[in-house]
Amino acid sequence: MSRRSIVKVLAVALAAAPFFGTTPASASVTSFVANSLTDISTSCAGQNAEVEQAVDQTRGYVYELWMGCSGIAFARSTDGGAHFSKPISVPGSVGSNTNVWDPAVTVAPDGTVYAAFMIAHGSQWYPVVAASFDHGVTFPQVSSLVPPDAKNWGDRDFIAVGPDGTVYVTWDYGPNRTSVTNICAAGGSCAFLTGDLNAVMQRSTDGGKTWSSIIPISPGFPASGGDLAPLVVEPSGRVDVLYQGYQITNTTTYTMNPAVSYFTSSSDHGSTWSTPVAVGAAVGTMSLSEWWIDDDIGIDAGGNLYAAWDTQGTNADGSANDVGWLSFSTNHGRSWSPPIQAPSDQLNVPHIMEVVGGAAGTAYVSWLSSSDPRGYALYLRAFSVKSGWLSAPQQVSTEFGDPSVWPGDTTGISMLSPSQLVLSWGSATPSSGKKSDIFVANVGVSTH
Repeated sequence: MSRRSIVKVLAVALAAAPFFGTTPASASVTSFVANSLTDISTSCAGQNAEVEQAVDQTRGYVYELWMGCSGIAFARSTDGGAHFSKPISVPGSVGSNTNVWDPAVTVAPDGTVYAAFMIAHGSQWYPVVAASFDHGVTFPQVSSLVPPDAKNWGDRDFIAVGPDGTVYVTWDYGPNRTSVTNICAAGGSCAFLTGDLNAVMQRSTDGGKTWSSIIPISPGFPASGGDLAPLVVEPSGRVDVLYQGYQITNTTTYTMNPAVSYFTSSSDHGSTWSTPVAVGAAVGTMSLSEWWIDDDIGIDAGGNLYAAWDTQGTNADGSANDVGWLSFSTNHGRSWSPPIQAPSDQLNVPHIMEVVGGAAGTAYVSWLSSSDPRGYALYLRAFSVKSGWLSAPQQVSTEFGDPSVWPGDTTGISMLSPSQLVLSWGSATPSSGKKSDIFVANVGVSTH
């Protein structure tokens, strides 16, 4: 099917998509119109999953990074996501003995693109950061954040750049990998049953050439129970982090209780961190068997913060559920609103939540879920701090992905302009031959 045909199908699908939930009668209503939808990984053999996204709003460029093309794949668009370059493999991610995972991507104020990923090299697991100074055409600089331990554990990195050009990488770190045991899911990835988990940060002040030593974020290092630490950097340079915090119940076996989300911030480039604030603890916890990336943080043009996550719990009848949530803070994270349910269902399936801030007081929430019996689909919804939901959930994807094929633990969502969002996700669809591919949609936003 040509891209033109796909766009036409998507427009029809969005117009016909069922609406759930309610919008206050006095509120403005936001609607979404598909401008384009592209499968960007057709040239990559094998499975493609775990996409992350960044946009350069000044130039209208879109960058996508994912696990694929025999390593970590990268593609860029110079026209707002309508067309993409042929994917390339990020340097350092391909090799006969290379095991890489968990991509992350960001754009600096000067246009430098940073592509990060985790690597297993020898007995150590750590992040690698490649830098591009020509807007993603080449990545000539590659640096490794090698930890001091002989056999450490490492996982899920996130990356962001401050207004002064300081580069920040958060990642999941443990000094001793033998303490970590996994729970792996059919059709998914793995979660952690035990381990000396910690959310940590490293920073670079020279464009990613060299990096600081490891700085703990979650209290209780070296066995704090913290992991999954997405971040945003405010215009003031303050670094805001939302991390998933388990409680280590035994420092010999490193057993853990289910987790809740915590917010913390740093005003000194990550050297010290504020006392963590629990976000949404009253509505439930994240189970030990949850295998996807559970939390995300966003900031709008007015400085309001947004947290998105999902909890796993039990219904009154004893059946299991999974609920996706949104919470916001209007005081830079000192306190947070009561959680607001985002997806309309509470089915016992993944709701892989993402959020991005828009104009002051506005955010956009997306989730990839197999709540529909036909399989995985990506949904989108608009929210206002003052008015609540501005739209019901709308389905962005035109096809459903096979729930038995791993789509990745993350999706991408960015605001390209006040009237354009860009979203990306992985799915094994009929058009991709049941091979998991990466799809990108440019979606127009209008409020009336």
